[in-house]
Amino acid sequence: MSVKKSNTWNTSIVLARAILYDRAARRRVLGRIVLVPLVILGIGVWVLHDWIWQSPWRALLWWGGCTLITLIVILFAIYDALATLREVRGNVGPNEDQT
Repeated sequence: MSVKKSNTWNTSIVLARAILYDRAARRRVLGRIVLVPLVILGIGVWVLHDWIWQSPWRALLWWGGCTLITLIVILFAIYDALATLREVRGNVGPNEDQT
């Protein structure tokens, strides 16, 4: 059983590294991940609105979860921007201006 968990963990690490180091893959994943908070917000506003607001705890958990997911997407977008800057700065030759 631990061999399977270890294998799954290693596969996840390799997949995450591949996504984080490849700009095109990062952008594809980011584009798909952006849809998740939008769909959750839409479901919360139009589909489950009455059910969510029946309890203050439900509302707090739902919108807190939406906030958390949105913050994760924002952090991934900031990582993408910083990684892109690092890639661009790394491609500048020694005789070119680095501003």
